[in-house]
Amino acid sequence: MSDTIERIKCLIIGSGPAGYTAAIYASRADMKPVVYTGLEPGGQLTTTTEVDNFPGYPEGVDGPTMMVQLQQQAERFGTEVRIGMVTNVEFSKEVGGIHKVTVDNSKEIEAETIIISTGATAKYLGLPSEQRLRGGGVSACAVCDGFFYKGQDVAIVGAGDTAAEEATYLANICNSVTMLIRKDYMRASKAMQHRVTSTENIKVLYNTEVDEVLGEQVVEGLRMVNNQTGKKEDIKITGLFIAIGHKPNTDIFKGQVDMDDTGYIITKGKSTKTNIPGVFASGDVQDKEYRQAVTAAGTGCMAALDAERYLASIETGEKVSA
Repeated sequence: MSDTIERIKCLIIGSGPAGYTAAIYASRADMKPVVYTGLEPGGQLTTTTEVDNFPGYPEGVDGPTMMVQLQQQAERFGTEVRIGMVTNVEFSKEVGGIHKVTVDNSKEIEAETIIISTGATAKYLGLPSEQRLRGGGVSACAVCDGFFYKGQDVAIVGAGDTAAEEATYLANICNSVTMLIRKDYMRASKAMQHRVTSTENIKVLYNTEVDEVLGEQVVEGLRMVNNQTGKKEDIKITGLFIAIGHKPNTDIFKGQVDMDDTGYIITKGKSTKTNIPGVFASGDVQDKEYRQAVTAAGTGCMAALDAERYLASIETGEKVSA
């Protein structure tokens, strides 16, 4: 460990839309924030080729460019962005307490406030052809990328409410949607199942899995396999959407911050406050409903304001609201 321990007023863990927006607001409030980017600087948007639904970009913007611009905006107001991975945390349960953080298993930091913006990671099937074509027709967000496949034939993998919702969303803009379900039943709620089965251009295939995604540079088709009979079939599609869930990046906070049974951080009411005084959560790490860049940015703003008010209440001796 290092001999000297650095003290930071506002530490932001994560560098997606939530983390950088929190940094913009925190730096403008003179909280001198430090951002640690994690292993994926820029978050999930760095794997997205085009972003057309973020306000302020009438012509659209590619995800990596947008993240660079958000970083530059945060740095313009004094944010210090560091490449590094937070590997351990020790949160104080006391109001006004100091939180201890270890970066890259070597550097120790003390922070008066912490904003957790580590996001969530989309689950993929793990096929080499799927991974190769991510950003070339393979997507984990129909709401984000579905528009680019307007009038085309697409497929979606998944059996839960999210998959059913995204299938019906795609059906409104695409020519046809083929829904692949690994088991012989759909896990989605009855209401969502009815919505899927009553939509004419959605074809549901049970006991069916992806064998291979076809195409060199972009998705051109899909080879499916029936896991009961072993029969394989090729279909022509231009887009494949994976809707088998997300995993919040919260493992290092387990046992200290309250989470739900799937690992999403629980925040209080309409705030970004966690059960730990001075620790706040924003973005996909606490949002399993919307998972959009603009909603993540909104909660990043909220987290910075919550952190600013928390510090102000300590300085003035006011009681910190629950």
